[in-house]
Amino acid sequence: MPFMKKTLVNLLSGFLGVGKTTVLRHLIAHKPAHERWAIIVNEFGEIGIDGAVLSDGEVPVAEIAGGCLCCVAGPQMTVTVATLLRRERPDRLIIEASGLAHAASVIDELRAKPLGDALEVGAVLTLVDPRQFVNPDYALQPLYRDQVAIADVLLATKLDLCDSATLDAFRDKAAALFPAKMLVAEVAQGAADPAWLGLMPAAKPRYRPALAKGADSGWQSQGWTFPPERDFDGERLTRLFDDLPQRVPGLVRAKGVFRVLGSWVWLNWSEGQWGAAQVAWRRDSRFEVIAPEIDAAALESALNACLEPL
Repeated sequence: MPFMKKTLVNLLSGFLGVGKTTVLRHLIAHKPAHERWAIIVNEFGEIGIDGAVLSDGEVPVAEIAGGCLCCVAGPQMTVTVATLLRRERPDRLIIEASGLAHAASVIDELRAKPLGDALEVGAVLTLVDPRQFVNPDYALQPLYRDQVAIADVLLATKLDLCDSATLDAFRDKAAALFPAKMLVAEVAQGAADPAWLGLMPAAKPRYRPALAKGADSGWQSQGWTFPPERDFDGERLTRLFDDLPQRVPGLVRAKGVFRVLGSWVWLNWSEGQWGAAQVAWRRDSRFEVIAPEIDAAALESALNACLEPL
């Protein structure tokens, strides 16, 4: 059945115990009066608890318990979302994912038919405990890395439990993330600003990323973005990265995230060699390069040549 309008959907992600429900309660309490919201809470256990905590009688709350949204509870999510949209016709749907949810797969489900016909995916907010964020053991966990990678807005919680050195390390590491976040913020007592839900990246086919701290003033930087629905050819991308030192004399750094055959791949060129890995990023394909001089038009043409035809 057709839906009357597209509803903005925000995913609230984060590892176990980072305070997602506290943040969501604050957002609900400070909801703009003119917006109609609906909430879905996903809990890994069979018995849902957060829904009862969140319900205020004004904002409708539905629960999906018994598994991750994208796995065991996947079909239930489609039914629950469709029911809420038809019954409540909200302007905004907020989904609080389980701390064990594969956030990228949830985004894929929300964009795919039939939900993609009814929803527009807005900013993904990921909460992190700075003590975990700076701990190398957490960075080794694919689930944790994915939750950080998928974020448009990265929010540090548990601030009262962190010393100044940990917070400084968090800020430095968060600032160095690629792709860069739209916002990195620190929230106490769950006090997230509802305006952050409305953050949407501006379409910038070409842009100039900030150079790293201490970078030589003679270096240039250039970046490109491509729509998330466009696929790149993996073999052509491989040849492009192999040829980068010849295409960009004096190349210092190149990195990108690309959609290839429906999955997302991170490519990184540094110190004369490059590597690849799958990532959870879903916002867009993008590429950045740093060098003493960049022929942006030629490099853009080479990137476009790697795109699969429409």
